[in-house]
Amino acid sequence: MDYGFTTAAYVVAAVLFILSLGGLSNQESAKRAVWYGIAGMGLAVFATLIGPGSGLWLLSLLLIAGGGLIGTYVAKKVQMTEMPQLVAAMHSLVGLAAVFVGFIAHFEIGNVAASAASGSTEELGTFAKLIAKKTPAEIAFLRVELFLGIFIGAITFTGSVVAFGKLAGKVTSAATKLPGGHMLNAGAAALSFICLIWYFNSGGFLPLVLMTLAALFIGYHLIMGIGGADMPVVVSMLNSYSGWAAAAIGFSLGNDLLIVVGALVGSSGAILSYIMCKAMNRSFVSVILGGFGGAAGPAMEIDGEQIAIDADGVAAALDEADSVVIIPGYGMAVAQAQQNVAELTRRLRAKGKTVRFAIHPVAGRLPGHMNVLLAEAKVPYDIVLEMDEINEDFPETDVAIVIGSNDIVNPAAQEDPNSPIAGMPVLECWKAKQVFVSKRGQGTGYSGIENPLFFKENTRMFYGDAKASLDNLLSLSAA
Repeated sequence: MDYGFTTAAYVVAAVLFILSLGGLSNQESAKRAVWYGIAGMGLAVFATLIGPGSGLWLLSLLLIAGGGLIGTYVAKKVQMTEMPQLVAAMHSLVGLAAVFVGFIAHFEIGNVAASAASGSTEELGTFAKLIAKKTPAEIAFLRVELFLGIFIGAITFTGSVVAFGKLAGKVTSAATKLPGGHMLNAGAAALSFICLIWYFNSGGFLPLVLMTLAALFIGYHLIMGIGGADMPVVVSMLNSYSGWAAAAIGFSLGNDLLIVVGALVGSSGAILSYIMCKAMNRSFVSVILGGFGGAAGPAMEIDGEQIAIDADGVAAALDEADSVVIIPGYGMAVAQAQQNVAELTRRLRAKGKTVRFAIHPVAGRLPGHMNVLLAEAKVPYDIVLEMDEINEDFPETDVAIVIGSNDIVNPAAQEDPNSPIAGMPVLECWKAKQVFVSKRGQGTGYSGIENPLFFKENTRMFYGDAKASLDNLLSLSAA
């Protein structure tokens, strides 16, 4: 099969990927967008398998079948609450693949040099034969491309592993740095730059290994230095890193589709990260450098006490209310309470009450996490509103129900300049006439930040597992 068919197939696949990304920006077109992505990837794999340099069919089919089985198992096993850490784990695999491909490209350059010295190129593979046609200057720049691919891939790998650990609760969610802090990161980056010059001029294996070790450390230390409240941005940023790693390796391999797809993922991840940084009032540069997540001083003291309420009290307040705003968070996902929330919504709307949902851009540790859960429970799209669309309506809201959220409804973001989330735009639900917070206990949650909302006079704590609490509430409304 010649290059013409492969190139044409790659162009079609790239268009499908662009359509997929565009469709994912809207809930109603998201399902169709996923199918665009599946079709594009299927076409890309097929074109690669039958294109130039194809071979090893049995091994290729075995690997595809093995990957398909693993993917099916993971898709069936992983709950929606585990999606953030699954995404982080997938990013780590992309980074690791970039590292492996970069090293293979390095060895292939060596094989070309050895074959040229012996005067025989018959045993070279397809990629090595392409390298053999390059000029010395082109090979030098090829070294830069694979060097960058390995560098970004190594940072993505260890960074994603740490992010997975933080999201899964296997690593502390607090911002943690080794003695020396950012100077260690700067030193590792400087060593990597020195290795780049060394490798560009010599093509030796040692500078590549030293850079890889430095990059692995940077990825680890950067993400360890970021607090739990900021992990949604980290996941998005790692997504961007994985895209740029793939694009760099695409240049090394001369694979146009890998370059295009890597650039799409890298740019879309960077744009999403920037949007999320604005939503959290964070510096984009600080995110990249892992420089946020800690308090600037002692936190503001909180007066008052948390007052509990039972299902009867919540039901009575809902009966009297005309307008209700529901704010879902990660706790709803953990309790798998979205179906109960949807049923409560249907019953309240059947009584003529106005019910809407308020979604913060970083709710649920992953962009769009809450939207997916509510869509899964068949909550109408038109009553699911973003923070900017609904914040000004809270003063006219009778009841606000917070289900498993902490930071996104924390007034300390506006009231305490020393809070780790100071300046972060939040859902101002405390301005509603009554606020009910569904929470398992009095803990501070994933980020470890105390929330003054829980102590306000118009707030009542509806303690217990969200699903069980809503079951009690639904049983009362049915009686």
